[in-house]
Amino acid sequence: MAENIEDKAQSEKPSALVDKISGLGQKIIGEIETIGGILTADPITEAEGEFNLEVGSVREEIEDSIEKESKENK
Repeated sequence: MAENIEDKAQSEKPSALVDKISGLGQKIIGEIETIGGILTADPITEAEGEFNLEVGSVREEIEDSIEKESKENK
């Protein structure tokens, strides 16, 4: 019975790898938007790309710090 509860809890936790990939994906999308904004001379698209790039970096930093804290607490 206790094993089922632990298995369920682990399956509900998001994978750290998925979170890192999503942060990396956000950075990639940001780079593409930035380049697209430069090529089309659209400052809004360029700014949105820079924003997504920063958000991806922040997401990765947050995930790394959460992972580090969880390892320290064990």
